[in-house]
Amino acid sequence: MSGHSKWASIKHKKGATDQKRGILFSRISKNIIIAAKHGGGDPATNLTLRLAIDAARSANMPNDNIKRAIDRATGKADGAQIEEVLYEGFGPGGVAVLVSAATDNKNRTTGNVRHLFSKYGGSMGTTNSVAWMFEQRGVIRIEKPTNIDGDDFQLQLIDAGAEDISLSDDGIRITTPPSDLIKIKNSIEQMSLPVEYAQIEYIPKQIISIDAETQAKIDTFFEALEEDEDVSNYYSNLEE
Repeated sequence: MSGHSKWASIKHKKGATDQKRGILFSRISKNIIIAAKHGGGDPATNLTLRLAIDAARSANMPNDNIKRAIDRATGKADGAQIEEVLYEGFGPGGVAVLVSAATDNKNRTTGNVRHLFSKYGGSMGTTNSVAWMFEQRGVIRIEKPTNIDGDDFQLQLIDAGAEDISLSDDGIRITTPPSDLIKIKNSIEQMSLPVEYAQIEYIPKQIISIDAETQAKIDTFFEALEEDEDVSNYYSNLEE
């Protein structure tokens, strides 16, 4: 399985991301708030919160920021209510797109996302107009290990419950059942391999190919989504 997600763009634009730490921290804080709000403030028992905190630490977000976000979710600190919203639609060339957002003003965010779909040659759809084309899976990304046997490494991952393992120039992408994501992430870290990324994503059931002209339009659309502070992630049925 494959699919284009926000990670694929961020991987190649780390410099730009580093220049926008405020926006990045805001997004991460919202994700922490939503995770703690729905599953409690203890990362030991809340898988989604643990993943959100791991992402915060990977981005070098200060511990005080993490604590404030959890306190907001659990009522220990004041702040606007944050809710999670999933938008569905078609981008340029009929590419299926899911946009995950975390917002304190749903009307604002809905208007912004709808405008971006329209501006870049797509259209926002209704509930389940696109979501049925995707399924949730855990996704882990690591750099290619150089000091261990590749075949043995893959066997260990399969034994731990990995569904799919794919290699590319960017490293290794491991797909897992959502419930096994933390277990497999821990297994990789026990091999002394740093995990670059571990999240539950929407993975397309089938991928499509597009021409270069449409790809350029899609790239522009995705860049615009990245500029929206409320957008947490996006997923498409394009090959990564």
